Amino acid sequence: MNVRPHITTAAVAGAAVLGLLALSACSPTTSGRTDDGKLKVTASFYPMQFLAQQIGGSHVEVSNLTAPGVEPHDLELTPQQTGHLSQAGAIVYLKGLQPAVDSAIAQSGVKHIADAAKLTPMEVHGPEVDGHHHTTGDNHSHSESEPGQDPHIWLDPVKFAQVAKGVNTTLAAADPQHKADYQKNTDVLVKKLDALNTEFVNGLKNRASDTFITTHAAFGYLAERYGLTEEAISGLDPESEPSANRIKELHALAQTHHVSTVFFETLANPATAKTLAGDLHLKTDVLDPLEGITKKSRGTDYFSVQRANLTALQKALGTK
Repeated sequence: MNVRPHITTAAVAGAAVLGLLALSACSPTTSGRTDDGKLKVTASFYPMQFLAQQIGGSHVEVSNLTAPGVEPHDLELTPQQTGHLSQAGAIVYLKGLQPAVDSAIAQSGVKHIADAAKLTPMEVHGPEVDGHHHTTGDNHSHSESEPGQDPHIWLDPVKFAQVAKGVNTTLAAADPQHKADYQKNTDVLVKKLDALNTEFVNGLKNRASDTFITTHAAFGYLAERYGLTEEAISGLDPESEPSANRIKELHALAQTHHVSTVFFETLANPATAKTLAGDLHLKTDVLDPLEGITKKSRGTDYFSVQRANLTALQKALGTK
């Protein structure tokens, strides 16, 4: 019976591999689940990871495309990460923050995708959120796909709660059998975010000043929520250098508004903030845009770092 003995085991193995590749290319063997049946959720950066974990609980396995300590705006994806994306059962991201992620997700073929930018109203906050937008001559030089749209919605607990509700809907659609648990977890999370909002409202009630200076314009939504004025040294891009004119403006602002502190943040370079603070004889402190948690973070999760932010703002704004 052995008519074709020249077929080697290597050829058989090769054919098997080809067969597997053909299978995975055209059939949903990537079920979006782990071997033990958990929903595989890919998050684009820490705030999205946090929502997915809080809402998904024990029914999900969450992976984060942005490693701790990496500035999310700068993220480049490896081919391996891009490949893994298509195996996710659900994706939670924020369009417009990370161009590399946006294009990879568009090509991933994943059906259940929560885009935080669609789940709460996005606003335009100019380089300085102080009621009048300073322009740098050419308004068309923005690298972002939607000029000036501020992506930092997660720093406002009220907006973050709106996003949480949308993530709940996506996870429930991807994994209907655990819908009730996702709803329960979402209700708990939204309650906690409501409580955090109340802490900010009460904590900032008797402030002496409304104005704070920060490295980059990450806190526009938070400032708006609590009636504060954010003055950023640079714009939405944490790495851009301020003009001499802007530095002059900040000197004047600091005096007029009795600013005590220049804030820098954990992931971006603090050099400019420290120079400005030195020139103006002001203190420096950290205001964390919560784009990632590292050993340097003042807290281990969203809530503890936000409370540290509140404490820092209270200290900087003083009391009446």
